[in-house]
Amino acid sequence: MAVGVFDSGLGGLTVLDALQKRLPDVPFVYYADSMNTPYGVREPDDIYDLTTRGVARLFEAGCDLVVLACNTASAAALRRMQESWIPPNKRVLGVFVPLIEALTERQWGDNSPPREVAVKHVALFATPATVSSRAFQRELAFRAIGVDVEAQACGGVVDAIEEGDMILAEALVRSHVDALKRKMPSPDAAVLGCTHYPLMAEIFQQALGEDVLVFSQANLVAESLADYLERRPEMLGQGTERAFLTTGDPRKVSDRATHFMRRKVTFEAA
Repeated sequence: MAVGVFDSGLGGLTVLDALQKRLPDVPFVYYADSMNTPYGVREPDDIYDLTTRGVARLFEAGCDLVVLACNTASAAALRRMQESWIPPNKRVLGVFVPLIEALTERQWGDNSPPREVAVKHVALFATPATVSSRAFQRELAFRAIGVDVEAQACGGVVDAIEEGDMILAEALVRSHVDALKRKMPSPDAAVLGCTHYPLMAEIFQQALGEDVLVFSQANLVAESLADYLERRPEMLGQGTERAFLTTGDPRKVSDRATHFMRRKVTFEAA
C-alpha cells in the first residue's frame, strides 16, 4: 500500500511531512535525486529523463501511485510522462493543481468553465525551469480569468537550502521578493512554487508584507491525495515498507534531512 514521493532533493520533505500527518497509516517511499539537484536550472529533456528514472525506481519499490513533490518536475515533465510514458496501471500526480484549486476556490474535479476569482494579482516564486515552462499560468487559465501573474525565477535558493546555508537562502529570498515587487508592487497573493520554499515561508511573508496571502503546497497536496485515495483506493501499491532513498551520499543527505525536519531521517542508496 506504499505511495511514492519524488523530489529533486530535500524540498519534498515538506510535502511528505504533511502527507504522513494526514495519512498516518499509509507507508510512503521518498526518493531524493540529490546527486542531480537542483532541477530548476536544467533543460526540459534532462528534467524529463531524471524524473522518469526516479519514478521508475519508486514503481520498483512497490508504489503504483507517485506524487511529484517537485514543481520543476511537475511543470517540465509531468504532461509528457502522462502522454507517453506512465504504464496504464500506474499514476503520477503533480503538485500544481491542488495549489491552483485553492487559489481559485474550486473543489477537486470542478471542470466548469474558467471564471473570475477574488484574487487578481498573483506573485509566483519558482525555479527558472518552472517559470520558463509557464505551466502554472496554463493550469490557472483552465480555471480562472482576469488574473495577472508575475513570475520571479528564484535562482540560487534551492542550492542554498540543499547546502544548509539558511543565511544565504534568506538573503536570496529577500532579493527575489524585492525584484518581484518592482514588477508588481501590490500582489494580492503569492505562490511558493517550489517545495523547498516552505522552509523559507516566514521570510517570504515578512518580505511581502502581512497583507499578502501566501499559498504553500504541503497541506493542500495532502488533502488532495487523501481525497484521491478515497476515490481510488486501488492505487495504493503493494509495497508495505517506509523508506528514504537518495542518489546522493546517504550519510550527508540524512544529516541535512534530519536538520530540516528536526527529527531523525535516515536515507539509503537508491
